Formats: sequence, C-alpha cells, structure tokens
Amino acid sequence: MVDVNKFSSMQIGLASSDKIRSWSFGEVKKPETINYRTLKPEKDGLFDERIFGPTKDWECACGKYKRIRYKGIVCDRCGVEVTRAKVRRERMGHIELAAPVTHIWYFKGIPSRMGLVLDMSPRALEEIIYFASYVVTDPGDTPLENKQLISEQDYREKKLEYGNRFEAKIGAEAIRTLLNNVDINKEVAELKDELKKATGQKRVRAVRRLDILEAFLQSGNDLSWMVMEAIPVIPPDLRPMVQLEGGRFATSDLNDLYRRVINRNNRLKRLLDLHAPGIIVQNEKRMLQEAVDALIDNGRRGRPVAGPGNRPLKSLSHMLKGKQGRFRQNLLGKRVDYSGRSVIDVGPFLKFNQMGLPVPMAMELFKPFIMKELVKRGSASNIKSAKRQIERKDEEVFDVLDDVIKEHPVLLNRAPTLHRLGIQAFEPVLVSGKSMRLHPLACEAYNADFDGDQMAIHVPLSDEAQAESRLLMLAATHILAPRDGNPIVAPSQDMVIGNYYLTMEEEGREGEGMIFNTPEEAKLSYQSGLTHWHTRVGIATSSMREKPFTDEQKDKILVTTIGKIIFNGILPKTFQYLNEPTDTNLHGHLSDSFFLEPGEDIHEHLKNAPLNGAFKKGFLSDIIAEVYKKYKVTETSQLLDRMKDLGYNESTKSGLTVGITDVTDLKSKPQIIADSHKKVENVTKQFRRGLITDQERYERVIGIWSDAKDEIQNDLLKNFDPQNPIFMMSDSGARGNISNFTQLAGMRGLMAAPNGEIMELPITANFREGLSVLEMFISTHGARKGMTDTALKTANSGYLTRRLVDVAQDVIIREEDCNTDRGVIVAALKQGNEMIEPLYDRIIGRYAMKTVKNPETGEVIVKHNQMINEPEAEAIEAAGIEEVEIRSAFTCNTVHGVCEKCYGRNLATGSPVEVGEAVGTVAAQSIGEPGTQLTMRNFHTGGVAGNADITQGLPRVQEIFEARNPKGKAEITEVTGTVSLIEENPAERVKEVTVKGDADTRTYKVPINARMNVAEGDFVRRGQAINEGSIDPKELIKVRDSLSTEVYLLSEVQKTYRMQGVEVSDKHAEIMVRQMLRKVRIMDSGDTDVLPGTLMDINDFKEANADAVISGKIPATARPVILGITKAALETNSFLSAASFQETTRVLTDAAIRGKNDPLVGLKENVIIGKLIPAGTGMKTYGEINAKVEEQESPKVDSNDVYSISQIEKRMNEEDVNNQ
Repeated sequence: MVDVNKFSSMQIGLASSDKIRSWSFGEVKKPETINYRTLKPEKDGLFDERIFGPTKDWECACGKYKRIRYKGIVCDRCGVEVTRAKVRRERMGHIELAAPVTHIWYFKGIPSRMGLVLDMSPRALEEIIYFASYVVTDPGDTPLENKQLISEQDYREKKLEYGNRFEAKIGAEAIRTLLNNVDINKEVAELKDELKKATGQKRVRAVRRLDILEAFLQSGNDLSWMVMEAIPVIPPDLRPMVQLEGGRFATSDLNDLYRRVINRNNRLKRLLDLHAPGIIVQNEKRMLQEAVDALIDNGRRGRPVAGPGNRPLKSLSHMLKGKQGRFRQNLLGKRVDYSGRSVIDVGPFLKFNQMGLPVPMAMELFKPFIMKELVKRGSASNIKSAKRQIERKDEEVFDVLDDVIKEHPVLLNRAPTLHRLGIQAFEPVLVSGKSMRLHPLACEAYNADFDGDQMAIHVPLSDEAQAESRLLMLAATHILAPRDGNPIVAPSQDMVIGNYYLTMEEEGREGEGMIFNTPEEAKLSYQSGLTHWHTRVGIATSSMREKPFTDEQKDKILVTTIGKIIFNGILPKTFQYLNEPTDTNLHGHLSDSFFLEPGEDIHEHLKNAPLNGAFKKGFLSDIIAEVYKKYKVTETSQLLDRMKDLGYNESTKSGLTVGITDVTDLKSKPQIIADSHKKVENVTKQFRRGLITDQERYERVIGIWSDAKDEIQNDLLKNFDPQNPIFMMSDSGARGNISNFTQLAGMRGLMAAPNGEIMELPITANFREGLSVLEMFISTHGARKGMTDTALKTANSGYLTRRLVDVAQDVIIREEDCNTDRGVIVAALKQGNEMIEPLYDRIIGRYAMKTVKNPETGEVIVKHNQMINEPEAEAIEAAGIEEVEIRSAFTCNTVHGVCEKCYGRNLATGSPVEVGEAVGTVAAQSIGEPGTQLTMRNFHTGGVAGNADITQGLPRVQEIFEARNPKGKAEITEVTGTVSLIEENPAERVKEVTVKGDADTRTYKVPINARMNVAEGDFVRRGQAINEGSIDPKELIKVRDSLSTEVYLLSEVQKTYRMQGVEVSDKHAEIMVRQMLRKVRIMDSGDTDVLPGTLMDINDFKEANADAVISGKIPATARPVILGITKAALETNSFLSAASFQETTRVLTDAAIRGKNDPLVGLKENVIIGKLIPAGTGMKTYGEINAKVEEQESPKVDSNDVYSISQIEKRMNEEDVNNQ
C-alpha cells in the first residue's frame, strides 16, 4: 500500500489497455463466482484465488501451505500465493475483450468528448458504435468522403461498385481507427487559425474542440485510449458475495454486470472461432458494447439493466456518486470506534468543562486503557485476564476507571453539526444511570435541549489528539460565537429568572434603610430574616477595596439592594460594582447618585430615589462579554459557573409559579373590539358604494384589526404588575415574549390562510377565554404551515451550508501579511433611513489600510496596518468619521487563502487570527448555520402598488450566492451622465428612461409600476440602479469592476441577514463572495498558451501574463466573471474536491482527459486520501515538532516512534508469528 505521507500531489489520467493489463494479476475467463457446494471460489472465475489472493490469511486454496512461515510461496498444487487475505481488497484482474469497446463516459458525456475530438455529432457516433451505420475511414480514390456515414445497404452496394478501393468500418473498431487517424498538432494549428476569423456558434465550437485537443496534447493521453481492448476487474472484496441464512447468497450488483460482460465476451470469441455470419458477430459485438456500458455506467444510455424486482443494477459510476457513494459515504465520512451515543440529561452540578459519563459507557469506551492499567498495577497477569475482570465488573476495575478517565478529555457531538461548536471537548465525570449529562450552558452552542435529544461521544486516543482536545476544543474556552464574536454561552431560562429575581428592587420591604459594614453582614441579615433580597440598603464602599470606585466614592455609603450585593459577589474582585443595568455602569463607573452625601439620611434618600431595573438576559450576556474582554477565558468560565449556580439556587428559592389568576383580564378589550367592528362596517359601506376597490377594502380591514391587536397589547403592558410571574418571565428574557401574553390575555388576532394570505376574520378571543370552534379551526392552518415550513427550511439551509463549505474549504490563513496596497472603504450600511449595520460593527477587529485622523484635532486615532479595537472604533465614531479604508479579504494578494492582516481578528477568540486557521470553513458555517432562522418564503407585499414582490430570507441568500437573475430586478445604467427623459409607454407597459452620457445616450425600459430611484435631471454614475430592486451582479461586473460587485454582494448579504435579526460578521461574507470571483474568462490569448474563451483562475492568469511580459511577448487579456457557489466549487483546481461535491462522473471524465494533477492544498482532498488536513496543527510547520515527555514511567517519544503503516503491519505480522 502507498503511504499517504510520501506524496504531495495526485494525478488522474486515461488508462491504456496495456496499463490495465499491467495492473492485473490474471485474466478472468469464466463468469462463475463460487462453487455452491464447497463455497470455494471457482478457478478462472470472478473470485479466483490464483488471481486475487487467498480467502484465508497465510493459507493457500488447497491447504498444502498454512501459517505465516510460508509467506510469499506460490503453491505448486493450486497456484495460490500464501499471503494475507486483505490483498483481495487491492489485487485487480482483467478481461481480454474479443472486440474493442468504447468507454461510455467519453462518448456519452455532455459535451461528448469523442464527438469534439472527431468533430462528429454524438448521434453519428452512436450509430457507428452500436452497429447501425458504417463510417468511411479511408475514401481512397472514390467520391466518398472521410467520416461519411453509410447504411448497411449502401455499404454493400458501394462494395460491389468500388471493391477494395475504399475502407469503411463499423463499431468501436471504426472509432479506434478514426481516433488513430487524428493528427492532434495539425488540428490544433488549424483551430487556432479558425479562431482568428470565426464568430458566433462556430467560434464556441472551435474553442471547445481546441480546449479538448490541447488537453490531450498536454496530458500525454492517447486518443485511442478512449477505446478499450481489455477492461479491469476490481478486487473481489470490493464487490463481495455473502451467504445469508437459508443458504441463499447476496451479491454485489457489480458481479452480475461483470458476468454479463464475460458471458457475451466468451460467446463472441466462440462465434469468431466458428467464423459465424457477420450479422451474428455484429449483434454479439453490440451486446458486448452494451454490457460494458452497463458495467461502467448503467442507465447512461437506453434502459438500465435491472436485477430482481426490476431494480436497476448499481454500476461502477453509481459506486462513486451521491450521498451513498464512495466519496461522501466512505472517504469524507467514516465510522469510528471508541464512540457511543446516549440520551442527554441536564447536569447542573457540573463545571463548565465537564460532562457526566454513565459508568457502563465509560467501562466500554475506556476498556483498553483500563486493561493496560490493570496489567500495570499487577491486578491482572495478562490482557486476557484483565478483559475477564472487566466483564466480571470486579471492584478493582471501578477504582482503575476513576484514574483512567482523569485528565482524559472526550468529545461530544450533537447532530446536526451546523458550526464548529457542534463538537466540543469535556472532561468526563462518572455519573449513575444511563444518560449522559450535559452542562446547561453548553446547550446554546449545540442547540440542544433535554426533551429526548441524543448526543454522540468520541474518545481521542493518541497523545496528540488528547492535547488538541484539551487546548483547542475544551468547551470552557468556546465562549464567543465564531459567527459574530458575541458570547454564545449565556444564562437562559431558570438561570436568568433567578438572577433577575435576585436583583429586583422593591419599595418598603422589610429592613429598608439598614446600613452594613461588609457584604457578609448584609448576607447575614438576609439569612436571619431581617431583610429580603429586594430590600434597599446601604453598604460601606470601604469594604470593597478592589472595586474601581472613584476617589470621591471610596469612603461613602453605596445605596443598593441585598440581592445586588450577593450578585456582585460572583463577579471578579476588580470588576466594577453593578447597580443598574446600563452600559455606563458596565463600561464606566457607578453614577454618584447612588451614594449618600456625608450626613445624608438614607430614608430621605430612598424616598426620592427611583427603583433600578433588575438584570435581564441581555445585560447578563453583556457582563460576560465585558469580563471576557478584561479577564480572558479562565475567569469568564468560572464566572459562568457561578452565575449558573446562583441563578438555579435563587430561582428555586423565589418560588415563582404560574397560575390562571396571573393571566389578568383586560377591562378595555370589549370596547376596543366593538370600535373595530364599527370601523370595519364603515369600510364595507364605502366598498358597497363603490368608493374603494375590493383590494383597498381588504387592506383597510387588515389594518384595523392589526391596530386593534397593537392597542390591546399596549394596554396589557401598562396593566401588568411588575411582580406578576408571567410578566417577570417575559421581561427577564427567561421564556416567552409579549406576543405570547397578548394571545393569553388579549386577543389572538389575524391568521394566515393556507395560501399565505391573511384572513380578514380575526380571532378576537384569547386562550384564557377559550376559542370557538370556528376560531380553533382557523388557527390550525398556521400551525400546519409552521411545521411544514420548518421541515423545508432545514433541508434547504443544510444544502446551502454544504455548497458554501465546498466552495471555501481551501481558504486558510497562509501568511502574516500579503503586503497589498489596496483596501476597501466601508461606511455604515443603511436602507433608506434604517440602519442595517453601523460603522462600528464593520471596522471592529479589522486592520486600517490608511492612517485615520480626527478631522477636527488632526490627532491620529489608528495608524496604517494597525488593528482597530474597541477604543479606536469608539473614537472613530465619536469623531464623526463616516467612512474608513480597511484591509479586506477582497483585496488580499495571498494565493489559496487570506493573510492575517486582511482577515483581522479571530471572532471566536477576540485576538488576531493565526496562520493555519481554516477561515473558509468557519465563514461557510457562520453563514449557513443561521440559515434555519431565516424565513423561507418570498414576502408578498399585500399588493401595495409599485413594490414588486421582493425576495427575502433564505431564497434571497441562495439567489445572491448562486449569482442567479434576481426576482424584482433593477435596471442599471451603463453610462455616467444625466437622466434626460423619463416617459411612460402604456402600449408596452413600461417606462423608458433615457440617460445621456458624454459619449453616448442609452435608453432603458423598466416596468410601468416600478418605483424609480432617479428623476429627470439627476446625475447618475454607471452601475447605478434606475429603479428599486436587486441588481444582477453579472450585469454589474460588466459595467463596473469586480471590487464594486463584491462590495454590492456583501451589502446584500448583510441586508438579508440583519433584516431578520441575525448578526453575521462582514468577513465571513467577504470570503464567500471572494470565492465567487476567483475566475476570469480569456478574451484574447496574446502570445501566451492560454486558450481564448476558457475560464482560468485569476492567479494562474496573472502568472501566465507575468511570464509573457518577462519574455517580451504580448500578454493575454481577460475579463472577470462571477460564478455561483455551485459552479465555483466545481471549477476548483482540485478534482478530488469537485468530484466529491457534485456531478462526480463529469468531473472525473474531464480530469482524466486533462491528466489533472491535484496539488492537495484544500481540506477535503486531504481528508479523502487520509492525510492530516493542512490547517491548524496539520500544517507542515507543526508536523516537525517532537514531543519530549518528562515522566519516568512513560517512554520518551521521538520521531522514530512515529510508525508508518508498513512498519505497523510488519510488527503485527511478527506478533502473529509469535502467537502461533
């Protein structure tokens, strides 16, 4: 076997018949498989041991030679080599064909490769290959033409007329002759001349033919290799035959397909030996051709060959294709041992880096470690007895288990793994029962809950894997989401309500106005029953010396509550004292209004002091972010645990419950509803009199009921008692929102019909009153629609993520600085007056391209190439600067990736990104993961005139990334100039907009009801939209440059996500968009070797031109093109990555003809061949580190202990000998 670490690239090509024979260990001559009586493989058959190797390790077929000591001997009786049985997975055979056959991939694909090479139509080829027509291969001196098709009848007549003066052939032999007659060099020269003159369809065809002929020329593949004289037989263990109970056999479809080929081949040989009539031989040859076609790609031509039950047989091509094919099922996703799965349950007693592992699972997962330890301690004499001890569940085993799992992290994964936080490492803690326990704060990242979710657990075995798990994947270090850099671990539900209830304030609670010296005293007063959490009291700030109070505040009395004193006790010692949920308190200092002036009476102070709010979920999240910024990971994860424990404790003690009396009646409701009914009556009257249209009536009725619902909702909020448990749940952010309560206590409101339109009949009842039968029935539509939408959305979103990952998987941080001289100017993103993304969010964590100065003082805020952190970003906003030029992935010069400076901060850690970070995959996950939160359908804007249905949500994201023609397209102007005229053309239902530029004048047609962005007399720049709607990026890139197109696409992605309340960082979208513009289309080749009309990677194009300029030749010209992500993923330089993505056969056909070389730079290709991925610790720089272990008992690790596969095999063989 080949050692994967010995090669750095992988090439694919066409195999000649000689090559196929050289791979083979023998010819398969008979269609037999195994003897059904003896169950031994038949001689010369598809499972023959002489060809493919022995079925048992170190044993020949007849049993003369057994044991490893005869290794390598070929038995003189049965002819089988004594070796391992696994050679049956790698040894190939072959079938010598009695007549040549064409390879269906090259004949049938689109475009037909053979057709292009021979300049014939696929239809003509089909007639020749399947023996319907003859083709003239050599016209001699007859009036026939080369490659002319003649029917059987014609052929006979011409033979009588001309005798042997011409040559015509039929079948694959004819194709082989034609291919051998092609002079590639001559054809290429002729095509290059033709290209200079040809236009239109002719030019397209010439470019295609030139492309394919150049490919054959460059790759060294011979044209005639597309016709096969021998076909390979794949190893038998890859097409197994297994006995079922009841004596029947199950076999791989390939065996049936091979049997058909062998049967027909043998029959053809016999017919040829018998000199059978030509028509019979031809028929048999055609059947052989069809059998080989079915073997290679069943169903590609004609009806697929079916097996029992009319099921089409799976051919070689099907083995590779699709989700169940070799690429996706076995190479990109493998099953692993040392793994398990179980239901998860909540583990509130755990620390943030722990998980609860049930003892039976731990025993099984850590079995080899336990056995080793038992032998080491002398409890068991050998491995076998250690195993028995574990099965007996001896007392000692449990002691060992405790020690074994210490310091040994495990990985937990919950499907679907939408982003990298779907797999995290924890330290196991043994628990009773059978369910795994998960820390409640880890739920958010996994999107897990405890209603029956299951999770998988994996044990990292090697020291390296354990080290990576501990250093890179420990859950306690994953506090920020890679998507936007905000904390992903935030208290939820009970934890929130506990901390909220703890920090509430109430007037007149017991013990109000007491003053304490220390926090301990205050807590004691609560425990003694003198005060309550909500009691407002005073405390001497001198007792909290580490807190950053101002000098004036240091010796005063701080007015706060008992609960807030307790809450501040869990924060880091030097963190500011939090007394109110405001940003100023969080980032700055406490307001002086909370302190008593010397000699001031606390009771007087409290009479005038307003009540401060309790700490809600959002504020708790802000606290975590602030603590993370100041104190980094360890302190933050400890704070999270303290916050969790405090929340659970206090929410239990608070005794919050919900009863029907908490759902208060609204006094004003009947009046509001009665008023609305009257308004609806008036509108109906107006409609009856013909004053308004039916559409207007419908819109007004909907408006009336929406207003009524809003009014009821506002009244409800006013009437809620702050101590109402339902209100507290919603207000704190623990569970539910205001619309839930409107439905409980107000009215349910309007519902959507199954077709998506809103029904005019509102549900005026609420859940407390109960719904009538009709109301209940109306509301079921919405429930069903919700369920179906969610199911559709999940599938669509998952597929989008897969395409995104595939297009960006090779984008890795490759270097520190690419030294680019271009940047991108960013400003706040707005739509109309609505702020979509403020400047602060767009520049934070990025490097400035140019020095930024305060426009008034001239003081430097950020230097060139300096990272913009929070203080600088705040200073820029405060100075009123509206746009900043930053480094961006769009302008990065790094090949196959991005540099550190153009990427900026790693959002998941808050520090600058490191070389080796797989930012492409992270970007794809960050954009794909929130996909399920986006709405599924296009919004119908209730027929408001002029505003076409705009696509939003998930369909819009797909539209952008696939570079499709957008719905509701905006026309753009191709010239810079003035709008001279806008006139309506009712006949064509369009408005005609004329733009007068310096050089020429253009007229554009927009729909008559479109909303205009321009008016007569306006100055417009090229690429500007004339009417409202989405610009087609393919048009924009023609009119403007690629950077403008990239910036436009980025802003569209951000609009779509932010409108739905999802925050995704710019840099993720930048990486995806950059991948869509990696290619250029060659317009003119100059003196270079590039072919006009072909797509080329932008870096390869620059390289080719640089070489030309150095040699003093004319460089090629090209224009940038935009590809959708699916197309971009298939156009990648790696054929392994493309083949494992989509259209496997097409990608491989093309790669083979071109003799493509896969440089293995991306992640996917390395996973496929089984190398470490070239990102993170898999990069070369890390591979050269040798570990030195200091402990005495464990052996030192040096490079000689890193075994290659062959060394491990050798050791195993030696062990086998010793055991025998």
